[in-house]
Amino acid sequence: DRRELGAREATLAYLERIEALDGRLGCYLAIDAERALKAADAVDARRARGQPVGPLGGAPMALKDIFVTEGLETTGGSKILRGWIPPYQGTPARRLAEAGAILLGKLNMDEFAMGSSGENSAFGPTRNPWDPSRGPGGSSSGSAAAVSAGLCAAALGTDTGGSIRQPAAF
Repeated sequence: DRRELGAREATLAYLERIEALDGRLGCYLAIDAERALKAADAVDARRARGQPVGPLGGAPMALKDIFVTEGLETTGGSKILRGWIPPYQGTPARRLAEAGAILLGKLNMDEFAMGSSGENSAFGPTRNPWDPSRGPGGSSSGSAAAVSAGLCAAALGTDTGGSIRQPAAF
């Protein structure tokens, strides 16, 4: 049987999967379930009224913790920034929200994106979802591992020296 899921139903499914699996993978540094569900309800309400929901309407996504998110801690994988709650929304986060994406949370990364293994976050390493005894590679390790493990529909990362290409190969 094929059926469509509402944004809230899809968001809840991802949040449940994160709760079940992320403890052993270390993909997420911050999860904002309350904000995600509020955004999902808004998408569902717009859809029910026949209003446009945007090209990513209801898609549960996550961001590498280097992307600034208003009201949600942004650390860049470093304890130096622990507790910093940005007072503004960075362009990638803003554009995703405008397109209707649902932000589940922020993803682990090598500290300040300086690394290529996913093992250099101040908050612990990211694990490869296919073999947790291994790293996923890349400073965008949390983004790659979260998508691969089905902990979000899509994620943003960055790629300067292979931070996305390495996990794709691993």
